[in-house]
Amino acid sequence: MKIEEIKKILATFSLFRELNDLELSKITEISIVREWKKQSHVFLQGDPLENVYFINKGKIKIYKSDVNGKEQIVAIMKSGEMFPHVGFFRKGNYPAYAEVMEPSTLIAVPVSKFDHVLIENPELCIKVFRVLGEKIIDLQNRLEEQILNNTYEQIVKLLIRLAKAHGSPKGDGTTLLKAEFTNKDLANMIGTTRETISRTLTKMKKDELIEVDNEGNMILDVDKLMEEIYLI
Repeated sequence: MKIEEIKKILATFSLFRELNDLELSKITEISIVREWKKQSHVFLQGDPLENVYFINKGKIKIYKSDVNGKEQIVAIMKSGEMFPHVGFFRKGNYPAYAEVMEPSTLIAVPVSKFDHVLIENPELCIKVFRVLGEKIIDLQNRLEEQILNNTYEQIVKLLIRLAKAHGSPKGDGTTLLKAEFTNKDLANMIGTTRETISRTLTKMKKDELIEVDNEGNMILDVDKLMEEIYLI
């Protein structure tokens, strides 16, 4: 991939959107483009934290694993997003695993070299903090859901969140969520069991809160799901 092409891609990320051409060129000069195969790992939990990654295309699952091997999905990252968000300000090791869910093209920015760019461009620090702030708010909301909501409410809110982040709007006001997340994935996102997810989705289909097509894709009406939360 040519330098100018990398520069155009990086310019679309919110973190770099307001940089001038010279400032963006400094980032591009230290960037590395790599292709990743499905089910490969970009990094493992505990690996030395060396790069921050920007997703040009593809999808990445960020998850933690405890000593017993139990998986907790932290986030599903897609094109236009960066990870890990703490990378530019954290020293030491990666705090989680990053697994490739589909063939992906990532742009890696070495943390050590980026530090020098930040020193030369203090305004970029403010933008990084702004992106971090948005991520912190999202994580706070998800933590509140786990503390304040029962499992059914957590599942409803999870479906709403996935529909907004990964769904495709249909002409009738509903959203198509492709069958790329297994029940185990959904369970790992909110810390419940696969059986609980299965029972709840079956009940929601019976209550006509969600539909599932012949390919296993979910058809969600976000407004209806929002009403379900308010009625609980």
